[in-house]
Amino acid sequence: MSNRKQELADNLAATKEHISAIAAEHDRPSPQLLVVTKFHPAEDIALLAELGVEDVAENREQEARAKAQKLDQLRFHMIGQIQTKKANHVARWAASVHSVDSVKLANALDRGVSLAKERGQRESNLPIFIQVSADGDTSRGGVVREELDEVIEAVEAAEHLEFAGLMVVPPLDADAQEVFSTVRADVDRLSERLGRQLKLSAGMSADMDAAIAAGTDIVRVGTSIMGKRPVG
Repeated sequence: MSNRKQELADNLAATKEHISAIAAEHDRPSPQLLVVTKFHPAEDIALLAELGVEDVAENREQEARAKAQKLDQLRFHMIGQIQTKKANHVARWAASVHSVDSVKLANALDRGVSLAKERGQRESNLPIFIQVSADGDTSRGGVVREELDEVIEAVEAAEHLEFAGLMVVPPLDADAQEVFSTVRADVDRLSERLGRQLKLSAGMSADMDAAIAAGTDIVRVGTSIMGKRPVG
């Protein structure tokens, strides 16, 4: 085993063990792990696939598309902000999108998935997580609470999208535990209202303990597994 593959294997095992321990401590089920691979080369992601990883997350469309074309044995998830003009591209390769924050973007992705299906580039609908803005500052992405129902309705009405749940990134100066618990409660209320189980996508390397304690279903972890991003 190469040094890099061994490093990734050790980091992956340690991260999974840590996630399981925190979940057990708080009597929560272990969340799904999405390995965030942004800025890391396709060669590293191929090693992850050899180690049994099936799902990875990216936040830049062009970089993600190039990697997805090389590594079709993996499912690539979009967690970064999306320009509406890039929606058709994202609709071709994304296994899910965690950063929908407007009716306009939801509609653009719906059209993109429809087009991808027509062209034989995609078979399934696109699972959508709506990103909630915890502090109302939408410059970092996310929909404000007053507009959340409107975006949910647009996703629910879309023929080629599936509303999968909510995503949140706590502001730097916020109490992460409080933010995660609040959005967890939102997910549970929506699940009851819609009659199906929705998911919470929350928690990264620095704050995943708080997210797991709050009951997140998905954690998005990069640095703890991949190490520091490559320079240059």
